[in-house]
Amino acid sequence: MTWNTEESPTALRVLAVDDEKPALDELVYLLSTQPGVGEIHRAGEATGALRLLRAHPIDAVFLDIDMPGLTGMELAGILSEFAEPPAVVFVTAHDDHAVAAFDLGAVDYLLKPLRGARLGEAVRRILAARVSVPTTVVVESAHPSEVIPVELGGVTTLVNRADVAWVEAEGDYARLHTGTGSHLVRIPLSALESRWEDAGFLRVHRSYLVALRLVTGLRSAGNATVVCLRAEGAAGAVELPVSRRQVRELKQRLVHGPRQNWSQR
Repeated sequence: MTWNTEESPTALRVLAVDDEKPALDELVYLLSTQPGVGEIHRAGEATGALRLLRAHPIDAVFLDIDMPGLTGMELAGILSEFAEPPAVVFVTAHDDHAVAAFDLGAVDYLLKPLRGARLGEAVRRILAARVSVPTTVVVESAHPSEVIPVELGGVTTLVNRADVAWVEAEGDYARLHTGTGSHLVRIPLSALESRWEDAGFLRVHRSYLVALRLVTGLRSAGNATVVCLRAEGAAGAVELPVSRRQVRELKQRLVHGPRQNWSQR
């Protein structure tokens, strides 16, 4: 066990988990330099981590993915079933598990070699969530505020679903268009279509998924139909094609949905 000399009553009680001792030592050291971190426990594998979690109150777990026995993903799945699950931050050398990590409710996804500044961002995110979200909140949606991790130059950026205006298919990838730019992610459009349908997104074309809240109207363009989306943030208004078989469903969703902000023109 390690104690941060700057511990305060609101400091996080954390558990660091990694099967490689040098990596674990580095993680514990970097955690000890964070002003928001207090008591630090350590474990070299998932089974030992579970024993510590049952014996001590833990606010956050920083864990590797590739470990013998139970993997970090499997451990996170177990933690998600706790009555009061700790925040989970993955610390790994692999960048191809980010989507699965956030599907498990991870707060952040850090890539090795770990940097103190990047770790500090994760700690601040956990602390902010503790302040802003009451413990009595009941989550009714499977993905109440889903985020999509975007990897660029070894840095993971989180794109909130609520900031996405429309999504464009690019082969097996999808490009998320937001008010601040576009982001290419390794997720097929069909996967986002099924996951985001209940959040107000509709696939209007084989290549496009749109946020219904931004639709301002439909119009004819020759023999085709286009859907008009209003400007969002720094992004300008856009018109996207609608496939013939989707026109009726789009109209029905707009008329009967919670946001009736469209007009035929």
